[in-house]
Amino acid sequence: MSTTVPRLRSAVRGSSPGLRLERSAWDSGHEGVGGDDEVGRGAWAGPLSVGAVVIPRNRRIYKVRDSKMLTEDEREAIFDRITDWCEAWSVGHVTPAECDELGMSEAQRLAARRAIEGLRVTPDRVLVDGKWDFVGGGISHTMVRGDRHSLSIAAASIVAKVVRDREMRRQSVAHPAFNFDGNKGYPCPVHKAALQWLGPSVLHRRSWAFMDGLIWNGIRRYERPGAQPALPFG
Repeated sequence: MSTTVPRLRSAVRGSSPGLRLERSAWDSGHEGVGGDDEVGRGAWAGPLSVGAVVIPRNRRIYKVRDSKMLTEDEREAIFDRITDWCEAWSVGHVTPAECDELGMSEAQRLAARRAIEGLRVTPDRVLVDGKWDFVGGGISHTMVRGDRHSLSIAAASIVAKVVRDREMRRQSVAHPAFNFDGNKGYPCPVHKAALQWLGPSVLHRRSWAFMDGLIWNGIRRYERPGAQPALPFG
């Protein structure tokens, strides 16, 4: 894919995220300021991933938007610019099996911890998209629609999305029937039809309700201990 960032479409030109929260953190004495964002929570297959970036105070970057507002080509084109611009970046992954074993909330915390531990610069303030603080540790600040308003969160959303999408395209070679290169593991008619025809792959989350009623092909359904009530006897 091209690394030249195309001219932004008119629909997203006026939606540039800002630095209000980042400046507030810097002014309060925080040195390492960055953002975290998650991708893959609603997927049927593939990892749950959290992107983390620590951004520079005195250098700017343009054409960054919430990853959901950009096309796949646009995200790929700006990815290298973001990773060259930021002080540090990392993506933490949690496997489908770990999602089954931990549940999604704990899995998201684990992915965030892995992302932050992977940074070569340790942040002392992390801006988090949404209402729920999946970072914790006394260093985070949540912001609803943060990926639309915070430059560091928007950058983290692109980094997480691009890295996870690349992995799902790579996995599609071994699992062509599921069209992972197109749907990235998310629900769609082709993905649903493949599940009904073939049953789940090793990349699928085997404890989710969408697995009810599927054929099973030697890969066992995962049932979290205590999640299902015991049947009464007598």
